[in-house]
Amino acid sequence: MTTLGILSDTHGYFHPNLPDDLAGVDRILHAGDIGNLSILDGLEVVAPVTAVWGNVDDASIRHRVPEHQRVTVDGLDVWMTHIAGRPGRWQQGMGDKLRADPPDLLVCGHSHILQVERVDALDDMLFVNPGAAGKQGLHQKKTCLRLAIEDGRATEAQVVHLDPEAAAPSSSPTEP
Repeated sequence: MTTLGILSDTHGYFHPNLPDDLAGVDRILHAGDIGNLSILDGLEVVAPVTAVWGNVDDASIRHRVPEHQRVTVDGLDVWMTHIAGRPGRWQQGMGDKLRADPPDLLVCGHSHILQVERVDALDDMLFVNPGAAGKQGLHQKKTCLRLAIEDGRATEAQVVHLDPEAAAPSSSPTEP
């Protein structure tokens, strides 16, 4: 089994709970709006990082990470980009790309809205937006995800509330 830590929209803020909340993950996926390179460096101390740049990331970040990444993790085909839209309301051109070659897992950010959803119309693709882990924006809760993968399939997703006092009463694992 492989465990991914998934986050986005840090906007230059490295939450002090990230190292503990992501401890034990095999890889970290950062879906853009990183903010500065020190965020990636701090995450690399926890686990290897795969990242994409977001619309507010500057040239230093864009030189280090691409706009899109497609990787295989424990048999799972993962596509990462910062701005993808959401199921049924894809960013212009994204729906066509997804229909042509759907991944098993699409990870994006940008909206700061936590969403984990299976998309039947795209071969049961798992759509993941981990919400925002930073302070910028209107979101009330800072979140990231832990995603378990086994034999090429996401088996369990757990929402991690970085500020536990702001968390909803239940943050138990769910089947994606």
